[in-house]
Amino acid sequence: MQTSIVPPQTAPRHRGWPLVGSTYPFINDPLGFMLRLQEQHERLSVVNVLRRDLTILQTAEDVKYVLQENNRNYHKSEAYKILATFLGNGLLTSEEDFWRRQRKLAQPAFYKQRLALMTDMMAQETEALVDDWKKHDAAQPRDISKDMLRLTLNIVTKALFSTDVGDRVAGISAALDDIMHFADQTLKSFIRLPLKYPTPRNVKFQSAVRKVEEVIYGIINGRRAEIQRNPDASYDDLLDMLMRTRDEETGETMSDGQLRDEVTTIFMAGHETTANALSWALYLLAKHPEVAQRIREESKEVLAKKGTSTFEKARELGYTMQVVQEVLRLYPPAWVISRRSLAEDKIGPYAFPADSYFLISPYTLHRRTEYWNEPEVFNPDRFSEENSKDRPTYAYLPFGGGPRLCIGNNFALLEMQLILAILLRDFEVELLSPNQNIEPEPMVTLRPKGGVNLGVKRSTVEG
Repeated sequence: MQTSIVPPQTAPRHRGWPLVGSTYPFINDPLGFMLRLQEQHERLSVVNVLRRDLTILQTAEDVKYVLQENNRNYHKSEAYKILATFLGNGLLTSEEDFWRRQRKLAQPAFYKQRLALMTDMMAQETEALVDDWKKHDAAQPRDISKDMLRLTLNIVTKALFSTDVGDRVAGISAALDDIMHFADQTLKSFIRLPLKYPTPRNVKFQSAVRKVEEVIYGIINGRRAEIQRNPDASYDDLLDMLMRTRDEETGETMSDGQLRDEVTTIFMAGHETTANALSWALYLLAKHPEVAQRIREESKEVLAKKGTSTFEKARELGYTMQVVQEVLRLYPPAWVISRRSLAEDKIGPYAFPADSYFLISPYTLHRRTEYWNEPEVFNPDRFSEENSKDRPTYAYLPFGGGPRLCIGNNFALLEMQLILAILLRDFEVELLSPNQNIEPEPMVTLRPKGGVNLGVKRSTVEG
């Protein structure tokens, strides 16, 4: 009996406007636009944005295929080249053998043993914010977004450098914000002038990069000088591990340029993304005081245990972790992932030529009713072991997936878990009004538009 061969199909195309396609709805409201696509197209759809065809993948099955099963055919897209103008050839932007080498060199810095050594530092920095909150006038709103940015900056600085460089690093916060705005504006522009043209935007960006590089290279050079003076000196931080790790085949360590790229990538990824997620978390907890109370009860019970390390205590904060996971479902900082195919391929029944571009949106995937019951409802219990067991792995992507899964995912989860447990142990967060509503702003990361301002007061509820 002869088996018939089914010819590949052409992917369904979303009709846009003449000449500009779907550029304006995508740029003006990317989250809403992709949610509508998810309702209109069962599996995937092709849209034209900024004169380029993009295929929006909408199922866990197809996302798994691109990010894991055939990942070597799908490289980072041109969007990451814009980030590379600042981040260089770090883990976020590099590819193929160089990426694999760097990932292997950097991985030990994020092993659980290393994270266990950092938990006391995370707790101490959070307790310093607790002390600040205790002095705050409860009648006045608190800028939670600034608090979280400052806290995560302090934590990633201590994790990377350990030694006292806080004043130097704090001075580049504005420069980092300028860089993120430049990347967002460039990604959305029809015309992208090379950096050599001294437009106001380019000049501002280059000035910001110089400020950041001056600080990062200054710290690296200072550390090399200290090690030269005292070769046996040991620094219990990520920079020390990155500087001392050697390639198994060549015996080489990272150059200053490679160190700069990796340190800058970790610095950026471990700062704003976590701060945004924590700001969203405290906003959601203000809207759902019953969830905050469950965290408070768990926190007071677990954190009060004597003779238990901070890391062991953090592992017992099970419900707090469910809250963290649910926050990252609703508001994933990395709200979109892009890929470019190297060779022609088939995704399901659909054929795609080489050099095709694909978008994956964790934000919309996390709202697909096929995987999530009442997806707009904040419900940490959906991440209980019982409720999670049948869910496809690639239906949940707060840190990406496949070999390019974010190397700092466990660091970020632990950090968020500890911070929420310590803050909610002593404080209640409240909306400024019953109608307070904060919208997501999809820039390079998913920011709370206008920041998060809440009431903060000492807890009067027994835990």
